Amino acid sequence: MNVNQGLDDENIVGDADLYRCVHCGLCLRSCPTYVVMGVETESPRGRIALMKAVREGRIEITDRVVSHWDRCLQCRACEAVCPSGVPYGRLMESTRAQVAKSNKESKRLLFIKLLFLRGVLPHLKLLQIGALVIRLYQRFGMQRVLRASHLLKIFPGGIAETEAQLPVINERVFMPTPKIFTAIGTSRMKVGLLSGCVMPILQPDAMDASVEVLTRNQCDVVVPMGQGCCGALNLHSGDVAMARKMARRNIDIFLSARVRNVIVASAGCGSAMKEYGELLSDDPDYREKAGQFSEMTVDITEFLVSLPFRPPKALISRKVTYQDPCHLAHAQRITSQPRDILRSIPGLELVEMENASMCCGAAGIYSFVQPGLSRRILESKMESIAATGADTLATANPGCMLQLEAGLRITGIPGLALHVVELLAEAYIAEETSGS
Repeated sequence: MNVNQGLDDENIVGDADLYRCVHCGLCLRSCPTYVVMGVETESPRGRIALMKAVREGRIEITDRVVSHWDRCLQCRACEAVCPSGVPYGRLMESTRAQVAKSNKESKRLLFIKLLFLRGVLPHLKLLQIGALVIRLYQRFGMQRVLRASHLLKIFPGGIAETEAQLPVINERVFMPTPKIFTAIGTSRMKVGLLSGCVMPILQPDAMDASVEVLTRNQCDVVVPMGQGCCGALNLHSGDVAMARKMARRNIDIFLSARVRNVIVASAGCGSAMKEYGELLSDDPDYREKAGQFSEMTVDITEFLVSLPFRPPKALISRKVTYQDPCHLAHAQRITSQPRDILRSIPGLELVEMENASMCCGAAGIYSFVQPGLSRRILESKMESIAATGADTLATANPGCMLQLEAGLRITGIPGLALHVVELLAEAYIAEETSGS
């Protein structure tokens, strides 16, 4: 596999990055798939070795080789501990782009890619219609009847497993709007909030909480019309061309909104958007704008701590443990800020779990593409959570929230999975009723 040749407009990494890896093995204990499976080919250095072997013509891209790359969560935990600075995320994105060009993608991934990543995500109206269909399917008992009949198991492509992972769809959706959410008190600045694609449908409360905490910290908030999916899921699956198209749309929308910062409540989205400058570095029309946009992009926890935010006064009695989203901790290197916010809430007890920064197994569409391995990784995470005795699981990424909610259902552990800003918003709102 030549990462410099044959990728056309999808060339996003150079050979120098590929040969940085010295196979020291420091990444092994940080890699969820290696920890669970204990196999060299399911580690970062093992997967890089396969990339090198294909690049040098010693092996070909086969289904077996691709299967090892497919099991990678792209959590980038290896990057955080790599002494050689191997940009593993970029390597895997480039590799998957080459796999796609070689027509070696798994049938399951290809199905999800064509139906969801290309067919729905770029078109928010279709996404909303799809969500409505699923909600009606769940609400009027069709899901219960179909699952009880086991008919889905006769269909190929893992339809039954995919259907089993459908989240409960909310009736309410958080939407972009021409309205400006005005700051409470004197305005410090105007900021833009990414609504994106899936989070407004699956976690509208977290989006509402984002607006709540920003306005209570003296920010005017705009959620610009015309914005869309950030392209992270497409990029991670090797669909670089579509990811670039999505990036250009968001760059145009937010730059025209004339905001100081672009605030992101989704760790995976923020990570991708901070790297738009790299993604569009070869685009003469967007190179400069993409760099400017990346500099403007901040995670909401990062932004609040930098203000600094106003600590709440009301008492919130919760025992909370925090799960580090991979693309917040490893890609953006943001770990202290969410904890600072949680510790600022009176009455909230923060209990650290073991291996809090180890992936929960969500990883975008990973739980649909690799359901069995995703479940094994989740089981380990739930053991760590159960040991804390926490009644609330806090995180800062929609995929993690869905995965943790699934873990609570599967294990029967009582509790809630909430975004960090939901807890901060809860404390702010409680001030009004407590008279604080």
